[in-house]
Amino acid sequence: MSSTVTEAHPNHSNKSPLELQNSNQSKRNIAVMTSGGDAPGMNACVRAVVRAAIYRGCKAFAVMEGYEGLVRGGPEYIKEMNWLDVRGYLSEGGTNIGTARCMDFKQRQGRLKGCKHLIDAGIDALIVCGGDGSLTGADLFRKEWPSLIQELKDTGVISNEKYEKHKHLNICGTVGSIDNDMATTDATIGAYSSLDRICQAIDYIDATANSHSRAFVVEVMGRHCGWLALMAGIATSADYILIPEKPSSSKGWQDQMCQIVSQHRSKGKRKTIVIVAEGAITNELEPISSDAVKDVLVDRLGLDTRVTTLGHVQRGGTAVSYDRILATVQGVEAVKAVLDSTPDTPSPLIGIEENKIVRKSLVEAVEITKSVATAIENKDFDKAMSLRDSEFTEHLSNFMAMNSANHNEPTLPANKRKSIAIINIGAPAGGMNSAVYAMATYCMSRGHTPYAIHNGFAGLSRHESVRLIDWLQIEGWNSIGGSEIGTNRSTPKETDIGMIAYYFEKYQFDGLIIVGGFEAFVSLEQLESARAMYPAFRIPMVLIPATISNNVPGTEYSLGSDTCLNSLMQYCDVVKQSASATRDRTFVIDVQGGNSGYIATFAALACGAQASYVPEEGIPLDQLEADINSLKEAFAVEKGLSKSGKLVLKSTNASKVLTTQVIADIIKQEANGQFDAKTAIPGHVQQGGLPSPIDRTRAARFSIKAVQYIEEQFDSIAPYKYVIDFPSDDKKVASTAAVLGVKSSHLKFTSIRQLYDFETELGRRMPKKISWNKTRDVADQLVVSDANRSLFSH
Repeated sequence: MSSTVTEAHPNHSNKSPLELQNSNQSKRNIAVMTSGGDAPGMNACVRAVVRAAIYRGCKAFAVMEGYEGLVRGGPEYIKEMNWLDVRGYLSEGGTNIGTARCMDFKQRQGRLKGCKHLIDAGIDALIVCGGDGSLTGADLFRKEWPSLIQELKDTGVISNEKYEKHKHLNICGTVGSIDNDMATTDATIGAYSSLDRICQAIDYIDATANSHSRAFVVEVMGRHCGWLALMAGIATSADYILIPEKPSSSKGWQDQMCQIVSQHRSKGKRKTIVIVAEGAITNELEPISSDAVKDVLVDRLGLDTRVTTLGHVQRGGTAVSYDRILATVQGVEAVKAVLDSTPDTPSPLIGIEENKIVRKSLVEAVEITKSVATAIENKDFDKAMSLRDSEFTEHLSNFMAMNSANHNEPTLPANKRKSIAIINIGAPAGGMNSAVYAMATYCMSRGHTPYAIHNGFAGLSRHESVRLIDWLQIEGWNSIGGSEIGTNRSTPKETDIGMIAYYFEKYQFDGLIIVGGFEAFVSLEQLESARAMYPAFRIPMVLIPATISNNVPGTEYSLGSDTCLNSLMQYCDVVKQSASATRDRTFVIDVQGGNSGYIATFAALACGAQASYVPEEGIPLDQLEADINSLKEAFAVEKGLSKSGKLVLKSTNASKVLTTQVIADIIKQEANGQFDAKTAIPGHVQQGGLPSPIDRTRAARFSIKAVQYIEEQFDSIAPYKYVIDFPSDDKKVASTAAVLGVKSSHLKFTSIRQLYDFETELGRRMPKKISWNKTRDVADQLVVSDANRSLFSH
């Protein structure tokens, strides 16, 4: 996840905060508020708003206790915030500025009080982080603002001068909700952290269920939205899910669940996991409780069944890296949005589409979101599904297809069924096993024959390592890290491309899915280039990028990079805690990633590192000097305070001369005893343990799209399978070998020929264009330590 501006820029802004303040014609007083249910990542959003506002020369305020604080008012509830007030916020769960339900604000008199209190504090822009109810209140507040302030003036509560100064209030929304129930955005702040808690719990439950051959019914949050239950179902290979958007009759769900569970058990599965959203209902709107599900499994199937209700565990704990980053870039964008706003600008909602931060209409997003609940209440479930974003519908379809693997009649006629192989190439990455599982189960549901090529192309050419994938064998692979079918870095030309072609022909592969990093990218190009000589390669071939380096051309996201970021973030949090406890210590952390600075950049954003060095920029000596001076200023200002530890992240390849140890030694030398510097090298810890829910669910989505692509493209190349004059320069034929990637707000297939010939720096093993450059600018803005530090203290 990142913003998608691609132009190059310096490691630090050319303007100091003071210059930005003086150049800003309309200095604003910007308040931030968290409201509704708390969500992990809200603190990151507050931190971003406060620091982004100050960086742009504005004053920052926090409204404590949500709308309750707005109604009560006064300096106790509407506090001016300085730069240091939000130190340590990134690694803390919940919301430090508080949240509360407020019935008074639902009445006009309460909103009138809120209007007066904002005017008293001099605030002219409000950023609200909350769910649909909170954002509905925010939009209503803005709509009523002209009449509210008019009433205050007419009754003599405020002066005419204050009336003229505060005639307009700009409001911007960022969505903080673990349910991920807001329309027009792919993800809400806190949703993936909550999903992470759920998946971790189910992984634990899975082990004990398998030990005793038990069934477990797991209840998760989601009163009106089944996103958590659906995504957890995909990520943990649950047997059945119950969500409010797709109910069946009071007897229908019982029959269907028992049929599926019985089929799974008859195939040798020892455990059963059923996930129930708290808002699960029948098509008559009757609630389906976890206990009711348990009773059905006990009475009809005789299974030893337990119920686990996860409850508020799903809200707790620190945010995962995705939510920290999402909340941070959305907070920064929200500040930009209110500064860009005019009295006529509709209130924006900051959202994300695939990989791009976007501004949407707040009122439209709220209206669509509320209409989903209305449609469910009216029993119009088709409409409710249509109002969910297309990705939700896609995930539900994928879950049902994978869940019916090897049990129901295949959905394709016999003459359309193919033999499709999958292979892992390159270093292990989180999500590789999930990709194999999704590919195989989807193939089975369609009627295709799935094969796994074990131990890469070297395993194929030397040992004929082709294995038919068995359903029971891959059960549980979703929650396993590494690569169960094995992987290595050897490309076809480095092994024996002729022997590889021989085995492709022997097994009559109709399609190939490659999962891996840059070596996988090169391998796909070699196979495509060899089509003229080897007819066996004249089949659709798809690369699913999977590497922690995230350096595959054609995509802004690779499987494994989220798992890596989480592992590195947790490591950095622990190291930073150590640095803070010791006081006045900096850790220089060595970060993997080859010639890509993606991991170092986003880890710096998620952990609040003071600086990061990446191969794309190198380490200029003047930059190193500036960063050491910045560290000196920061330690001087924070002398004696807690949470004073600092991190500096360095990509291993950022400099061959200035190694991690050398940088730490230089910092220590230049500190003159003011503070200490040590190194920390996480090494292969960065490849992650268990794959993150994001990598699990994206692996499923990508793999299924890859199989669908092979189905769609097969007829484009099949006529050329055995022709002598193979049209290798035919673009339509060449496009049947493609990379599946995320580009800005789209998921798309790009021809390997286009990428390899025009968009790749082969020597550096990198794409020519870097999608995440702008993110470095954001990270720098939020940790800048200027000589004018007094600016931040007000």
